Amino acid sequence: MNKPLRAVAIFCGLLVLGLLIRANYLQYVRAPELASDTDNRRVQIEQFATPRGDIVVGGRAVTGSAETESTDLKYKRTYADGPMYAPVTGYASQAQGMTLLEKTYDSILTGKDDRLAFQRFADVVSGEGRRAGSVVTTIDPKAQKAAWKGLTDLKGARGAVVALDPATGKVLSLVSAPSYDPSQFAGGTFKESDRFVALGKEKSKPLANRALRETYPPGSTFKILTAAAALEHEVVTDVDARTDAVSPYPLPQSTNKIGSEAGDGVCSKASMKTAMQYSCNNVFLDAASKLGQDKMRETAEKFGFNEDVYSEDFGDLLASKSLYPEDLDKPGTALTGMGQGSLTSTPMQMAMVTAALANDGKLMQPYIVDEVKGPDLGTLEKTEPAVMSEAVSAETAQKVQEMMEFTAKEGSARKAQIDGITVGGKTGTAQRGVDVNDEVPYGWFVSYGKKQDGGSVAVAVFIDPTDMDISRSDISGGGLGAPIAKSVMEAVLKQ
Repeated sequence: MNKPLRAVAIFCGLLVLGLLIRANYLQYVRAPELASDTDNRRVQIEQFATPRGDIVVGGRAVTGSAETESTDLKYKRTYADGPMYAPVTGYASQAQGMTLLEKTYDSILTGKDDRLAFQRFADVVSGEGRRAGSVVTTIDPKAQKAAWKGLTDLKGARGAVVALDPATGKVLSLVSAPSYDPSQFAGGTFKESDRFVALGKEKSKPLANRALRETYPPGSTFKILTAAAALEHEVVTDVDARTDAVSPYPLPQSTNKIGSEAGDGVCSKASMKTAMQYSCNNVFLDAASKLGQDKMRETAEKFGFNEDVYSEDFGDLLASKSLYPEDLDKPGTALTGMGQGSLTSTPMQMAMVTAALANDGKLMQPYIVDEVKGPDLGTLEKTEPAVMSEAVSAETAQKVQEMMEFTAKEGSARKAQIDGITVGGKTGTAQRGVDVNDEVPYGWFVSYGKKQDGGSVAVAVFIDPTDMDISRSDISGGGLGAPIAKSVMEAVLKQ
């Protein structure tokens, strides 16, 4: 062979070798990455090639699948009571992707989870085709319906409701309003994409998950945590003893004085129990000031502030962190005692605080998935209750319970009372910044209910009345939130 031909042959051989190396690199090294790439059309085709598994609430599937007219995406997702369950299920859309349970448990719901490998092999042998698993939630359908109805009956309200089982951490209700119907954009048509884009532009933010992903000043509902901190660190030892906190209260290092709606005559030097009853600001400002930022933050963090509510294993269910800030000055620390200043919380977080106090100080890890099942309904995964922290001692928690139950009987939380049920509650009205008075405040309400046989539920209700036709004087956690909390507690405890 002459020299030019030999050079061409070697060059062609190198090209072939390069192609073989590249093919093997793609086949064995990058294959897993490419197989899961969201830009890979084949991934999407496979996701929607068969009916998705069910997301189950109270023994009933709240999701389904329907055949489409598409040539390659054979099935699309359907939802029962879509707007009510959207903050739980999220959405699985051919065009918009996936969120929440749909995203976190996609491998189960599409039947591609490694734990289903033997089942897939059996299905191939039998000719049945790929079958999917299901996700069984902890949601109580009656509680979810009560929360949804309560919020949507407040015309124009934006808000959220979270209900927890204090003893286990089960999420019994998770509602956000206004909401959206995931069925409206589950497919891949231009019309459905336009619907999704329109939802994102709405002023009321229906796509927002206010229960998990939005944070707000918690207002006076935070006073139950301040009370727990004061008792735990012995700043207050007797909830019935008069304090030295005058009203209006002079904010440290400031000329500002902060009063209370109940009036100075009731609140000045009131006991902590009376202050809880009438939501007197001065006693809680004073308690936070005496505790100092480190002890206040330490207690807040034991209740879940500055922490991830869910572990990383929960994927897209990870909630926004509720924040008790660092490096607060003395006036800033005092303001957190009444739930204002730079403090922020999700409704989930305030439900956790209430649940921990109702559970004698033990904070349980919230969870929303009870079981993951295979196509044959065999259990693949079962969530077991887990302690997140010992937030405060049982003695401290029981003293706070005493004050909350007194507030429900004789104070601002009376609208949450239920015959035959022990109820503790606390109202909250949160200003949007200390010096901002031109915007309507937020309404909050937290409560727990206990049956004599030991069953219990903790509820947090958040209401943003921006779009409501309501006067400023009528905005209160007790007036707007307590009836909703009561209906949710009744739904859980009176079944």
